[in-house]
Amino acid sequence: MTYDVFDGHNDLAWYLREERDYSVAGLNDPSISPFTTMDQLREGGVAAQYWSVYVHSSITGTEAIKATWEQIDAVQRVITTYPERLRYARTAAEVVAAREAGKVASLMGVEGGQQIDESLAVLRSYARAGARYMTLTWSTTHSWADSATDEPQHGGLSDFGREVVAEMNRIGMIVDLSHVAPSVMHQSLDISSLPVIFSHSCAFGLNPHPRNIPDDVLDRVPGNGGVAMMTFVPSFVSNARREWVDAGEHGTAPKVSMTDVADHCDYVRERIGIDHIGLGGDICGVDELPTGLGDAGQYPALFEELAARGWSDEDLRKLGFDNAMRVLEAHEDAYTRFLGTSAGTADTAASSSTAGTATSAGASA
Repeated sequence: MTYDVFDGHNDLAWYLREERDYSVAGLNDPSISPFTTMDQLREGGVAAQYWSVYVHSSITGTEAIKATWEQIDAVQRVITTYPERLRYARTAAEVVAAREAGKVASLMGVEGGQQIDESLAVLRSYARAGARYMTLTWSTTHSWADSATDEPQHGGLSDFGREVVAEMNRIGMIVDLSHVAPSVMHQSLDISSLPVIFSHSCAFGLNPHPRNIPDDVLDRVPGNGGVAMMTFVPSFVSNARREWVDAGEHGTAPKVSMTDVADHCDYVRERIGIDHIGLGGDICGVDELPTGLGDAGQYPALFEELAARGWSDEDLRKLGFDNAMRVLEAHEDAYTRFLGTSAGTADTAASSSTAGTATSAGASA
C-alpha cells in the first residue's frame, strides 16, 4: 500500500560527510548508502523530502556556517547527480511540479540555530538557497535558545531568539520545534503567526523522552495549524528502548518495530486530529531503525498497518503528504515575497547553477 510521503527529515548529507567524504557516487547502491537509495525513495513513495543540512553543535561560529554550506552543497550535488529521480524545489509550487513529473521534490532544513552564528543575514542566505525550515536548536543549548536535552540558560528563547522566530515568519521559513525545550515550544507558538512543524519527534505521552512533544504542547498545535511529524528513532519511539539507553545500554537492546511507530501515530491523531500529523523518519540520522521501517523504501508497511487499524484513505493521504504540504503552502506568500517573485515563479536558476559546481573540500563526485 503506497501513499505519497512528504518526509520531514533525512540526514543523508551528514552521512555523506561522515562516511563518504561527501562523495555522491553510488547512491543507488544499498551497500554504499544503506538507508536511502534512489530506488528506496521510489519504493517508499517519497514524493518530497526535507534533506537535513545538519551540523553537530560542537561546531560553532564561522566554522558552523562553513559546514552548513558544505551540507547545502552536498544536497545540491545529490540533486544534480540524479536528475532523473530528484528535482530541486524551494516553493510549494515547485513541489507540485516535481511531484507531477514523478520526481522527488528536494528541499532542505537547517538543524540547529547555532548554524546562523547569531546573524539574521546568514539565516536569510540559507532560506534563499532552499532551506525552508530551521530547527531552533540541536541537542545542546546555544546562545539564544534552550535545548530539550541540555541545561537551560535562557528560560526558553532570549530576546534575539524571539527576533529569529519573527524573522523566520517574515521570510516564510518554517519554525521547527524538534529538539527544543518545552519552554521554547510554548514561546515559539506564542510568537509565530504561521504554522510550525516538529520535523522529527514522537509523543511524550507514550514515551517520556525529552526529545518528544509534551501533551500540553501537542494540544496547542491545532490552534497554530502546525504538524507534528512522527520519527523512527528507536529511543524516541520505545519507552523500553529509552530506559535501556538511559541505563547505559547493558545487555540486549529491546526491539523496536514499525507497530511502535504506528502507536505514536494513533496517539497523536486521537489527541489533536488527523490534520496535524506527518512523518519525519530521521533516516540516515541513526545507526538503527525500527524493524519493518529499516530504510526509505519501507513507508508502505506503516501505511498498511495504520489502514488495518482503521485509518481511512483520506487519513493516510494527510499523514503522508497533505499536512506537510499545507504547512509549506501557508508560508508561500511570505517566502515568495522574500525572494522577490510571485508564487510558483521563484527564480531557481541562480541556485541551480551553483548546484554541483561549488564542491566541498576533498569531495568527489
